[in-house]
Amino acid sequence: MRAFLLTILLLIAQPLWAQDLGAVLDANRDQIAKPSRQTIGPVITEIAAAGEGADRVLAAWADRRLGLAGDRFVIVEGDSATDAVTGESVTGDVDGLRPNSGVRGLIAAALVQFQLTDPDPVRRRAALTAIARQSDESHLAALREAPAESDPILAARRDRLERLLTIQYDTDTDARLAAIDSFDGDAGTDLQAVLNPLLATTRFAGPELPADANVARALTPDSENLPRAEAYRLLVDAGLAEPRPTDADIKAALTANIAGDAVGGVPVADLGDPDRRDDAYTALAEAGTVPTAATADEVDSALEANAFADLFTEPSSEITDAARASLRGMQTREGIMQALDLSLDALSLASIYFLAAIGLAITFGVMRVINMAHGEFIMMGAYTGYVTQTMIADRTLSLIVALPLAFAITFGAGVLLYQLVIRHLVKRPLETLLATFGVSIALQQLAKNIFGTQARPLTAPAWLEGSITFADGVSISTIRVAIFVLALLFLGLFLFLMNRTRLGLQVRAVTQNPGMAASMGINPDRIAMMTFGLGSGIAGIAGVAIGLFAKVTSELGSDYIVQSFMTVVVGGVGNIWGTLAGAALIGGLQKGIEVLNPSNTLAAQTYMILFIIIFIQFRPRGIMPQRGRMAEA
Repeated sequence: MRAFLLTILLLIAQPLWAQDLGAVLDANRDQIAKPSRQTIGPVITEIAAAGEGADRVLAAWADRRLGLAGDRFVIVEGDSATDAVTGESVTGDVDGLRPNSGVRGLIAAALVQFQLTDPDPVRRRAALTAIARQSDESHLAALREAPAESDPILAARRDRLERLLTIQYDTDTDARLAAIDSFDGDAGTDLQAVLNPLLATTRFAGPELPADANVARALTPDSENLPRAEAYRLLVDAGLAEPRPTDADIKAALTANIAGDAVGGVPVADLGDPDRRDDAYTALAEAGTVPTAATADEVDSALEANAFADLFTEPSSEITDAARASLRGMQTREGIMQALDLSLDALSLASIYFLAAIGLAITFGVMRVINMAHGEFIMMGAYTGYVTQTMIADRTLSLIVALPLAFAITFGAGVLLYQLVIRHLVKRPLETLLATFGVSIALQQLAKNIFGTQARPLTAPAWLEGSITFADGVSISTIRVAIFVLALLFLGLFLFLMNRTRLGLQVRAVTQNPGMAASMGINPDRIAMMTFGLGSGIAGIAGVAIGLFAKVTSELGSDYIVQSFMTVVVGGVGNIWGTLAGAALIGGLQKGIEVLNPSNTLAAQTYMILFIIIFIQFRPRGIMPQRGRMAEA
């Protein structure tokens, strides 16, 4: 008797949640066993609302640990199983339930209300991820009711989600407006995904617009936004007008019902008139021969009697105005960021071209020598950096050694080229061009024989890796910033050399009037040799800088020789400021064309060359032409 009474008391004391949860599971057994993503949502919601123990069942279901042992739902833990409702141990065979990824996503969304209060930060983070992936109105209340988040990163993420869900689901217009305003300056994709649906529209056609309609724009039939046929179709779909067959349908119906020389009492000869065709079709319709259809006059009357508009699905005009303003601000900021990013790319490319062309500008400006081997001096500098790095493991130290070493080697090569070739071809530009072109080919082949045809790595130091970020989505690699700084240093060095040193004075004298300079005791041949060596040395330093981000191959110089010549010619021969202006023009133009045609960089270079050809036709002496007697030579 005592055992019987104890059993009765235990049954009475069994938690009511177990009975509720068990009833929900039993009532939806078939759907839980074979769930479909399209229909399982309400079942998951019902389980989540069943009270204590629901989170354990949902978590087990999502982890594929929920199964059926006969007619009982069980949760599998390793080799053991317990009743999903009562927690009692269960023995026997268990048929596991394996929901697909779509169903598991719905379960995860339902679990968040339990996971938000979990002491484990990993589970709280998973809950926020699930909300971000798929949310509903209940999650807004769950976020607001959850206790304060101790983790600052999770707290910021939860706050953002709460504001996003406020925009979507809150019934208070002021709260939604405040949430939209709180994202001022934000251009996150999650925010755009929330705001864009607020501007979704439906097309309305009817006698008059609803009194509370949030009108996106009024439409006029026969306009670009609403063709006449589309406007009338809206009226037909709304049951406000009779359908009208197409012209092809009318023609087919009239052709099929020709009787003698008339159709519906209208002579065949008159059917070229649209009004007469309508009369014939109307007569056939009244006779029951063809389906009834509206005439052209009736179509006109129907279109004039009704209003057409695109209506926002969001009823509040304040919300749509705020959403539209926010999205417009995002587009403006995105445009500014893209322009800034393009400007940085153009500035970076211009600094590279300037660094590659500054040596050519010196030799071309002083000697009027077209040195086709200038690109190979750039290549020699890059290979010097590579060889130095193979001998010195420390990247920073190897770079410090490589820069002056590249200058020395290419300076010597330039002096040697001048002594062996250039000085014997003075004032013979065509022969000089052909000779230096031959030297260019020879140097390329020599590099292939020494280093092979494979690209060689010239690795930047760790402090030059990565990028510098200026704003959201706008960044530039640290190497390019370093090249820009190097270009500025060489600009300053060149200006100092030309304006504050004896060598600079002599170079300027030879450039302006070599005969007068010779009469004043200056050796033009020596100055030309030093100038040629200086320009070649600067090309070697440019090669080290370029090799840090480009492939070091025997063809490295040929990739920059054309742009270097264009930079010098467009800027103005012999003028360092002109070279700077030419580099800026070439770099900006190339990047601008690449933006317009990003899939074809070869086409971009072709267009750039065509532009330069046209430019030279109007300014043959460049942007900043050289002044003095030499400029007239």
